[in-house]
Amino acid sequence: MQRRLSLVLLGVGLATQAFAQHAAMSDQELMNKLKGAAPAEVLDHATILNMGPDGKTKIVREGNNGWTCMDPGGAPMCGDKGAMEWAQAWQNKAAAPQKLGFIYMLRGDNGASNTDPFALTETPDNNWVKTGPHVMIVGSEAKSMMQGYSRDPKPSADKPYVMWPGTPYEHLMLPVN
Repeated sequence: MQRRLSLVLLGVGLATQAFAQHAAMSDQELMNKLKGAAPAEVLDHATILNMGPDGKTKIVREGNNGWTCMDPGGAPMCGDKGAMEWAQAWQNKAAAPQKLGFIYMLRGDNGASNTDPFALTETPDNNWVKTGPHVMIVGSEAKSMMQGYSRDPKPSADKPYVMWPGTPYEHLMLPVN
């Protein structure tokens, strides 16, 4: 029950920001969008979250592999437990957990500020970057992996880079082909 509540609260936090500008989709539409966002072995046994027409997050399917998948505003993703804890900390502006997390976004994203973790839209000065298919390594334990990767506010999105450098939520972005 505690896990379910945590997932729903996390989903609300992630989805509220992204879904505010997007219409709700049916569970079947969600499942179709999630295909290819992560390896089938992950997706087939993951907990699936969707946003209902009432704006509330709901569990479409309870998983058994520790992964959670959702599509917050056209950016389908799947994260492991550490990644979901990191995302919850980010959404709540809390300290990043002292853990390592992994996120698949193999269908790419819609873009985000590379300097402001809380920016909702592109502005002339917030270094908006769109990354194609990628994976993310997140959490405080990931900091040791970031040595030698670009911390440029305007990175090349086709090469590995640190997103949100210098913030508590900095993480490694690894584009994949």
